[in-house]
Amino acid sequence: MRLNRVLLSATLLVVALVVQVTILARLQLPGATPDLLLLTVLALALVYGHTSGAVVGFCAGLLADLAPPADHAVGRYALVLCLVGYAAGLTRPETGRHRSATVPMIVVAGAALSSTLLYAGVGALVGDGAARHVGLGSLLLTATLYDLLLAPFTVPFLMALARRADPDPLAEAAGGGSGTAADTVLSPFGGAFARGRTGKLGRTGKLGRSRSARWAPASGGSTGGGGLLSRPARHKAGRIKGIKRL
Repeated sequence: MRLNRVLLSATLLVVALVVQVTILARLQLPGATPDLLLLTVLALALVYGHTSGAVVGFCAGLLADLAPPADHAVGRYALVLCLVGYAAGLTRPETGRHRSATVPMIVVAGAALSSTLLYAGVGALVGDGAARHVGLGSLLLTATLYDLLLAPFTVPFLMALARRADPDPLAEAAGGGSGTAADTVLSPFGGAFARGRTGKLGRTGKLGRSRSARWAPASGGSTGGGGLLSRPARHKAGRIKGIKRL
Protein backbone atom coordinates (compact mmCIF):
# COMPACT_ATOMS: atom_id res chain seq x y z
CA MET A 1 0.00 0.00 0.00
CA ARG A 2 1.12 3.56 -0.67
CA LEU A 3 2.14 5.84 2.17
CA ASN A 4 -0.80 8.21 1.76
CA ARG A 5 -3.20 5.25 1.75
CA VAL A 6 -1.65 3.91 4.96
CA LEU A 7 -1.83 7.27 6.73
CA LEU A 8 -5.40 7.98 5.67
CA SER A 9 -6.60 4.45 6.46
CA ALA A 10 -4.95 4.45 9.89
CA THR A 11 -6.46 7.84 10.75
CA LEU A 12 -9.95 6.88 9.61
CA LEU A 13 -9.85 3.54 11.44
CA VAL A 14 -8.75 5.12 14.71
CA VAL A 15 -11.43 7.81 14.51
CA ALA A 16 -14.09 5.24 13.61
CA LEU A 17 -13.06 3.00 16.51
CA VAL A 18 -13.17 5.88 19.00
CA VAL A 19 -16.63 6.94 17.81
CA GLN A 20 -17.77 3.31 17.86
CA VAL A 21 -16.69 2.70 21.44
CA THR A 22 -17.52 6.06 23.00
CA ILE A 23 -20.77 6.97 21.23
CA LEU A 24 -22.42 4.21 19.20
CA ALA A 25 -21.86 1.46 21.76
CA ARG A 26 -23.53 3.58 24.46
CA LEU A 27 -26.75 4.27 22.57
CA GLN A 28 -28.41 1.15 23.99
CA LEU A 29 -30.32 0.46 20.79
CA PRO A 30 -32.39 -2.73 20.56
CA GLY A 31 -30.56 -5.60 18.92
CA ALA A 32 -27.18 -4.92 17.33
CA THR A 33 -25.04 -1.78 17.34
CA PRO A 34 -24.34 0.41 14.29
CA ASP A 35 -20.92 -0.64 13.05
CA LEU A 36 -19.01 2.44 11.90
CA LEU A 37 -15.78 0.46 11.74
CA LEU A 38 -17.33 -1.93 9.22
CA LEU A 39 -18.57 0.96 7.08
CA THR A 40 -15.11 2.51 7.09
CA VAL A 41 -13.58 -0.73 5.87
CA LEU A 42 -16.21 -1.01 3.13
CA ALA A 43 -15.65 2.55 1.94
CA LEU A 44 -11.89 2.07 1.68
CA ALA A 45 -12.26 -1.33 0.01
CA LEU A 46 -14.66 0.08 -2.61
CA VAL A 47 -12.02 2.65 -3.58
CA TYR A 48 -8.74 0.75 -3.14
CA GLY A 49 -9.74 -2.76 -4.24
CA HIS A 50 -9.72 -6.24 -2.75
CA THR A 51 -6.05 -6.48 -1.68
CA SER A 52 -6.02 -3.20 0.21
CA GLY A 53 -9.54 -3.97 1.48
CA ALA A 54 -8.34 -7.21 3.06
CA VAL A 55 -5.36 -5.48 4.71
CA VAL A 56 -7.49 -2.60 5.99
CA GLY A 57 -10.14 -5.03 7.23
CA PHE A 58 -7.62 -7.13 9.12
CA CYS A 59 -6.08 -4.06 10.79
CA ALA A 60 -9.51 -2.67 11.69
CA GLY A 61 -10.64 -5.99 13.17
CA LEU A 62 -7.43 -6.34 15.14
CA LEU A 63 -7.93 -2.87 16.61
CA ALA A 64 -11.47 -3.84 17.60
CA ASP A 65 -10.22 -7.08 19.17
CA LEU A 66 -7.66 -5.24 21.28
CA ALA A 67 -9.70 -2.15 22.20
CA PRO A 68 -11.53 -2.24 25.54
CA PRO A 69 -14.12 -3.40 26.41
CA ALA A 70 -13.51 -6.31 24.03
CA ASP A 71 -14.94 -9.54 25.41
CA HIS A 72 -13.94 -12.00 22.70
CA ALA A 73 -10.83 -13.79 21.50
CA VAL A 74 -8.18 -11.72 19.75
CA GLY A 75 -8.27 -12.23 16.01
CA ARG A 76 -11.95 -13.10 15.79
CA TYR A 77 -13.19 -9.85 14.33
CA ALA A 78 -9.93 -9.38 12.41
CA LEU A 79 -10.71 -12.53 10.42
CA VAL A 80 -14.28 -11.39 9.78
CA LEU A 81 -13.35 -7.90 8.54
CA CYS A 82 -10.47 -9.25 6.47
CA LEU A 83 -12.85 -11.49 4.52
CA VAL A 84 -15.50 -8.78 4.25
CA GLY A 85 -12.99 -6.18 3.05
CA TYR A 86 -11.65 -8.57 0.43
CA ALA A 87 -15.12 -9.40 -0.87
CA ALA A 88 -16.18 -5.75 -0.96
CA GLY A 89 -13.04 -4.80 -2.88
CA LEU A 90 -13.92 -7.32 -5.59
CA THR A 91 -16.92 -5.17 -6.54
CA ARG A 92 -14.68 -2.24 -7.47
CA PRO A 93 -15.08 -1.60 -11.21
CA GLU A 94 -12.11 -1.25 -13.56
CA THR A 95 -12.71 2.48 -13.87
CA GLY A 96 -12.46 2.88 -10.09
CA ARG A 97 -15.87 4.55 -9.74
CA HIS A 98 -19.34 3.13 -9.38
CA ARG A 99 -21.95 4.58 -11.73
CA SER A 100 -24.66 4.68 -9.05
CA ALA A 101 -25.15 4.22 -5.32
CA THR A 102 -26.97 0.92 -5.80
CA VAL A 103 -23.88 -1.30 -5.71
CA PRO A 104 -22.36 0.30 -2.56
CA MET A 105 -25.68 -0.01 -0.71
CA ILE A 106 -25.97 -3.66 -1.73
CA VAL A 107 -22.41 -4.18 -0.52
CA VAL A 108 -23.27 -2.56 2.83
CA ALA A 109 -26.34 -4.77 3.29
CA GLY A 110 -24.44 -7.92 2.33
CA ALA A 111 -21.51 -7.00 4.56
CA ALA A 112 -23.79 -6.38 7.56
CA LEU A 113 -25.40 -9.79 7.13
CA SER A 114 -22.23 -11.72 6.36
CA SER A 115 -20.14 -10.09 9.09
CA THR A 116 -22.76 -10.92 11.72
CA LEU A 117 -23.03 -14.50 10.51
CA LEU A 118 -19.26 -14.92 10.32
CA TYR A 119 -18.78 -13.41 13.76
CA ALA A 120 -21.38 -15.74 15.26
CA GLY A 121 -19.96 -18.72 13.36
CA VAL A 122 -16.40 -18.12 14.49
CA GLY A 123 -17.70 -17.63 18.04
CA ALA A 124 -19.48 -20.99 17.89
CA LEU A 125 -16.23 -22.64 16.79
CA VAL A 126 -14.33 -21.24 19.79
CA GLY A 127 -17.13 -22.04 22.24
CA ASP A 128 -18.91 -18.66 22.41
CA GLY A 129 -22.66 -19.31 22.24
CA ALA A 130 -23.85 -15.78 22.97
CA ALA A 131 -25.71 -15.61 19.67
CA ARG A 132 -28.07 -18.38 20.80
CA HIS A 133 -29.18 -16.39 23.84
CA VAL A 134 -29.51 -13.03 22.12
CA GLY A 135 -31.23 -14.27 18.97
CA LEU A 136 -29.41 -14.41 15.68
CA GLY A 137 -32.42 -13.36 13.62
CA SER A 138 -32.94 -10.08 15.46
CA LEU A 139 -29.21 -9.36 15.28
CA LEU A 140 -29.18 -9.82 11.50
CA LEU A 141 -32.21 -7.59 11.02
CA THR A 142 -31.09 -4.76 13.29
CA ALA A 143 -27.45 -4.84 12.13
CA THR A 144 -28.50 -4.53 8.50
CA LEU A 145 -31.03 -1.80 9.27
CA TYR A 146 -28.67 0.30 11.36
CA ASP A 147 -25.79 0.03 8.88
CA LEU A 148 -28.03 0.93 5.94
CA LEU A 149 -29.30 3.99 7.80
CA LEU A 150 -25.80 5.11 8.71
CA ALA A 151 -24.17 4.32 5.35
CA PRO A 152 -25.49 7.30 3.30
CA PHE A 153 -23.97 9.72 5.83
CA THR A 154 -20.56 8.04 6.06
CA VAL A 155 -19.63 5.85 3.07
CA PRO A 156 -19.80 8.53 0.30
CA PHE A 157 -17.80 10.97 2.43
CA LEU A 158 -15.13 8.39 3.25
CA MET A 159 -14.89 7.28 -0.38
CA ALA A 160 -14.43 10.90 -1.47
CA LEU A 161 -11.64 11.34 1.09
CA ALA A 162 -9.92 8.18 -0.13
CA ARG A 163 -10.07 9.29 -3.78
CA ARG A 164 -8.84 12.77 -2.96
CA ALA A 165 -5.90 11.51 -0.91
CA ASP A 166 -4.86 8.92 -3.50
CA PRO A 167 -6.29 9.68 -6.95
CA ASP A 168 -6.56 6.76 -9.34
CA PRO A 169 -5.16 7.51 -12.82
CA LEU A 170 -7.53 4.96 -14.39
CA ALA A 171 -10.55 6.68 -12.87
CA GLU A 172 -9.32 10.08 -14.04
CA ALA A 173 -8.73 8.78 -17.55
CA ALA A 174 -12.19 7.22 -17.66
CA GLY A 175 -13.88 10.32 -16.30
CA GLY A 176 -12.18 12.74 -18.68
CA GLY A 177 -9.19 13.26 -20.88
CA SER A 178 -10.27 10.91 -23.68
CA GLY A 179 -12.03 13.52 -25.78
CA THR A 180 -9.17 13.95 -28.25
CA ALA A 181 -8.91 10.26 -29.01
CA ALA A 182 -12.64 9.91 -29.32
CA ASP A 183 -12.88 12.88 -31.67
CA THR A 184 -10.12 11.43 -33.85
CA VAL A 185 -11.71 8.01 -34.12
CA LEU A 186 -15.31 9.04 -34.51
CA SER A 187 -14.75 11.85 -37.01
CA PRO A 188 -16.16 10.69 -40.39
CA PHE A 189 -13.82 12.90 -42.41
CA GLY A 190 -10.50 11.81 -40.93
CA GLY A 191 -7.89 14.34 -39.91
CA ALA A 192 -9.69 17.46 -41.19
CA PHE A 193 -11.99 17.68 -38.18
CA ALA A 194 -9.67 15.88 -35.75
CA ARG A 195 -7.12 18.67 -35.41
CA GLY A 196 -8.45 19.79 -32.02
CA ARG A 197 -11.28 19.36 -29.55
CA THR A 198 -13.21 22.36 -30.82
CA GLY A 199 -13.61 20.85 -34.31
CA LYS A 200 -12.59 24.10 -36.05
CA LEU A 201 -10.64 24.13 -39.28
CA GLY A 202 -7.11 25.46 -39.43
CA ARG A 203 -5.86 28.59 -41.15
CA THR A 204 -5.41 26.85 -44.48
CA GLY A 205 -9.01 27.56 -45.52
CA LYS A 206 -12.56 26.46 -44.97
CA LEU A 207 -12.56 23.65 -47.49
CA GLY A 208 -8.95 22.47 -47.61
CA ARG A 209 -5.43 23.52 -48.31
CA SER A 210 -5.81 24.13 -52.07
CA ARG A 211 -8.19 23.44 -54.90
CA SER A 212 -6.09 20.58 -56.25
CA ALA A 213 -5.60 19.08 -52.81
CA ARG A 214 -9.36 18.61 -52.39
CA TRP A 215 -9.51 15.97 -55.11
CA ALA A 216 -6.18 14.34 -54.33
CA PRO A 217 -6.65 10.72 -53.22
CA ALA A 218 -5.35 9.61 -49.85
CA SER A 219 -1.86 8.24 -50.13
CA GLY A 220 -0.63 5.11 -48.39
CA GLY A 221 -3.90 4.55 -46.52
CA SER A 222 -3.48 7.80 -44.54
CA THR A 223 -6.58 9.05 -42.76
CA GLY A 224 -5.83 12.76 -42.92
CA GLY A 225 -4.00 13.44 -46.19
CA GLY A 226 -6.96 13.63 -48.61
CA GLY A 227 -8.67 16.78 -47.31
CA LEU A 228 -12.38 17.16 -46.66
CA LEU A 229 -13.56 15.60 -49.93
CA SER A 230 -11.44 12.46 -49.86
CA ARG A 231 -13.32 9.22 -50.32
CA PRO A 232 -14.68 7.95 -46.99
CA ALA A 233 -14.12 4.36 -48.14
CA ARG A 234 -10.40 4.85 -47.77
CA HIS A 235 -10.70 6.15 -44.24
CA LYS A 236 -10.77 3.27 -41.81
CA ALA A 237 -11.40 4.32 -38.23
CA GLY A 238 -9.90 2.20 -35.49
CA ARG A 239 -12.11 0.48 -32.96
CA ILE A 240 -12.12 1.31 -29.28
CA LYS A 241 -11.10 -1.81 -27.32
CA GLY A 242 -12.81 -1.59 -25.78
CA ILE A 243 -17.44 -3.65 16.51
CA LYS A 244 -19.79 -6.31 16.73
CA ARG A 245 -21.11 -7.43 20.06
CA LEU A 246 -23.46 -10.31 20.62
